[in-house]
This record gives sequence, structure tokens and C-alpha cells, in this order.
Amino acid sequence: MSTPVLSPSPAPDVEATAQGLARSTASKLASLLVAVAILALVCLASVAIGAKNIPFDEVVAALFDSGDPNNQVIVGDMRVNRTLLGLACGIALGLAGAVMQALTRNPLADPGILGVNAGASFAVVLGVALFGGMSLHGYIWFAFAGAALASVIVYALATVGRAEATPVRLALSGVAFAAVLMGFTEGLILLDSEALDVFRFWQVGSLAGRDVDTFGAVLPFIVVGVVLALGLARTLNAMALGDDTASALGANVLVARIVGVVAVTLLCGAATAAVGPIGFVGLIVPHLVRAFTGPDQRWILPFCLVVAPILMLVSDIVGRVVLSTGELQVGIVTTIIGGPVLIALVRRRRTVSL
Repeated sequence: MSTPVLSPSPAPDVEATAQGLARSTASKLASLLVAVAILALVCLASVAIGAKNIPFDEVVAALFDSGDPNNQVIVGDMRVNRTLLGLACGIALGLAGAVMQALTRNPLADPGILGVNAGASFAVVLGVALFGGMSLHGYIWFAFAGAALASVIVYALATVGRAEATPVRLALSGVAFAAVLMGFTEGLILLDSEALDVFRFWQVGSLAGRDVDTFGAVLPFIVVGVVLALGLARTLNAMALGDDTASALGANVLVARIVGVVAVTLLCGAATAAVGPIGFVGLIVPHLVRAFTGPDQRWILPFCLVVAPILMLVSDIVGRVVLSTGELQVGIVTTIIGGPVLIALVRRRRTVSL
């Protein structure tokens, strides 16, 4: 009886796989362009919508320095500056959150939850208490120092002894350290009226009351932070496989962590110095983006760069119109949105068990 001949298994259809990847890339690119278009519309809405109802044709006229002089001040100065600052700080917070989650492999990493915002706030209030009135440039340097020191301390607390920096340990260390810093901050503002005035100005996180000089002061730091963050995309993909595997693939893990910390410090420090501590933007946006793009940081970071300012500006617009007698600050709106989202993430991922 002849022995049956086993035919080799068919080789994978390489061409079909390549076509599938091409279609996926084209779909993501098209979605990114749609997100950019939505961001442009949101920016236009941010300029057109406010506490005072101004017809759209008069808004356009005010943008070109014509029409009612009062509308020119409201639209050309106040709303445009507010929109530019929301755009820049939204980009900064969204990218900072995405980079922190990738570096720590922690789905709960966020500049607010990990104590970075509290560190920046405490440093600014401490600077005012020690040195008196400061310009925005002084706030920025103190905010940078506070953000960097807070991130180092939280990571050190989460790795005390031989413990690993698990998501739960990082989140609990960040929340605990932020609570301690807020206690010191409140003590300082009770003892120093000038520090109290500064803290009250931006403690809830607001885009209102900032001029074009504020935007110009923080823009260079945010640009550098964006460039550093986007440049880490490929290395972050390798680090997602583990430090040993990333090193075997040729990635310099130590340099990547240092560059990542510098990028987060620049982005979060500049945004906090300009508009105050705004929470949950850096937590929510990467999760929304990752649900569509998957784990590839080469897509996550660009999408965060576009989607985060959309969330920031939409929250600011909602805050302007939701109350009939005044405005709800953007930091309050993002907290109202982010609180339930955080609870849902914790329950879904089961990262906390008491």
C-alpha cells in the first residue's frame, strides 16, 4: 500500500495581508483627517460662541478688525486668545497622558492622578510665598520644577523596597502624595494673602482671563514637548513588550525614559502654569483613542494631539453656556466628565481590589 503524500500547508497570503494593512492605514489616516476637520470646527465654535450672543457675520467681521468695536474686543482679543490657549494646553495634556501611560504601562497614568498637577501647583504657590509677585515666566519655572519633582517622588514611593510600580501602587501613591501637597498648599495660602490670590486665580483650571502673552510664553515649551513626545513613538512600541525585549530590539530604554519624563514635564508644567491644574484630559483621551487605533503609539500620539484639544475646547464651550448667570470653568467640566470615566475604567480593568 502506497504511503500517502502530505501536501504542504498553503503559505499565508502575503499580498492579502499587505492589502489589509494598507486599508487599515488608509482608514486611520482618513479618520485623523476627519478629526482635524472637527477640531477646526470646534475652534470656530469656540470663537463664535460665548456668554454674549454675537451673530456669526459680526463674529467674522470682528476677526478682520471691522464692525462693532466691542465685538472686536470680545472676539478678537478674548475669545481668540482663549481658543489658542485651549488648543495648546489640550495638546499638551493629551500627549502628556499618553506618554505617561506608555512609559509606565499603566492605564491609570495621568498628570492629575499621579500628582504632577499638584506638584506644579504647590511649587507655584511656594514661589509666590517666598519671593512675592512673579510674572508668568516665573510661574512656568516653578511649575516645571514641581511637576518633575512630583513625578520622581511618586514613582519612588510606588517602588519602595522591591515592589514593582504596578498600576494600583502608582495610582495610590499619586493620589496620596497629591493629597499631602494640597494640604501644604492650603496651609501656605492661609498664611499668605498674595499666594491665596494667585491660587484662586487658576486653582480650578480656566482658559478665561489669559492674554496673548500667556499663550506666547508657554508655546515654545509645548512645541519642544510635542516634538520629544512624537519622537518616542517607535521606542514606546518596543517598550510595551518589556524593557528586556525593547533593549534586544535596539531601543535605549534609559534614554527613552529620560526623554519621556522631560517631555511630560515640559507639557504638563507649561499647561499647568498657564491655565491651572486641569484633570482627566490626559486620562480620558488616550483611552478613547486606543479603542480605535489599537496599541500602536505611532497612531495613538497623533490622534491624542488632535482629540485632546477637541475635548478641552468643547468643555470650555459647555462651561460658557451651561449657566445663565455666569461661566463654569473648564477644569470643573472636565472633572465632571472624567470622574465617571475613571470609575468605569477601574471597574472594567479590575485594577483595584480592596
